[in-house]
Amino acid sequence: MAAKKSGKTLNLAAILDLNEAAPLRDKLLAMRGSDIVIDASSVERVGGLCTQVLLAAEKTWDQDKLSFSFSKMSDAFEKTMQLVGVDVDHLLAKEIRQ
Repeated sequence: MAAKKSGKTLNLAAILDLNEAAPLRDKLLAMRGSDIVIDASSVERVGGLCTQVLLAAEKTWDQDKLSFSFSKMSDAFEKTMQLVGVDVDHLLAKEIRQ
């Protein structure tokens, strides 16, 4: 019987710009195979490429049938997601949505 892989937390950088896209991808790939919780509470600015990396990761975790959620989001992160038309409400931890 395979042991269940424990969840991991990823704290996002304050500036998610072009320079952070590849490191973000690498961090996410290193966590693949585990449930993941994203802490976006320190995010001050989000670029389009990092948004795409996060969306691709969410899809990958969904296909792997693993949990991908956000525990915390800064106002800047949440507003940027809304501006680019990304609905992250379904990715919020259940405790936050209520």
